[in-house]
Amino acid sequence: EGCPACTPEQEYAKVKAENDYIAAQVGRYPNRLVGFCSFNPLKTYALEELNRCSKLPGMRGLKLHFGNSRVDIRNPEHLEKVRAVFRAANQLKIPMVVHLWTDPAYEKEGAQHAQIFLDRLLPDAPDVTIQIAHLAGGGRATPSALAVFANAIAKSDPRTKHLYFDLATITEGESAEGLKEDARFIRQIGVNRILYGTDTSPPNPPARVSWASIRSLVPLTDEEFRSIADNIAPYLQ
Repeated sequence: EGCPACTPEQEYAKVKAENDYIAAQVGRYPNRLVGFCSFNPLKTYALEELNRCSKLPGMRGLKLHFGNSRVDIRNPEHLEKVRAVFRAANQLKIPMVVHLWTDPAYEKEGAQHAQIFLDRLLPDAPDVTIQIAHLAGGGRATPSALAVFANAIAKSDPRTKHLYFDLATITEGESAEGLKEDARFIRQIGVNRILYGTDTSPPNPPARVSWASIRSLVPLTDEEFRSIADNIAPYLQ
């Protein structure tokens, strides 16, 4: 995406350099950082890079950003390529953080993406933690997408056994009514599956400011917030 004039070989070299850089920073600060590999799952080098990057010191997981990678899992060709990555990650025991990019403006699309994710992707990675960013949204929570997962969890769907969600940036631009709905979904999912997270690059606030915003705006109880604050992602334990 960031190298439109590159050959595939040049593009892959840049991807490797980015992941190598992350590994190097984790090596410098191993007590502060945990590294996640990243790449476009639609690319021909996706599985090769997953295998290579999984062997780098300090790299503990995989981050997939469907929006930035222009992934549409409703497209059968895209879906099969992502499924291959999920199967490989499961075989290598690599946890994943997935940004679905279900924009709140497209409610029906959000539900479609979430249902395919539940039906076709989670079964391909049944043994590893999968963390869905932004409460299944593109920044804020997407209610129609989140409802698919929340309803499945409420029914004890085995496909959701290792499914978690993070709260990164969910208060940004959200209405009071929307935040009430988020709180309802969090309770339906269970606070034990909710992880605190933040995007710290501008214009998003730093971690302390983001947490204060969530504490003041999302209508959860003090006990629920304490539980979320104490939650540790399985891949960090």
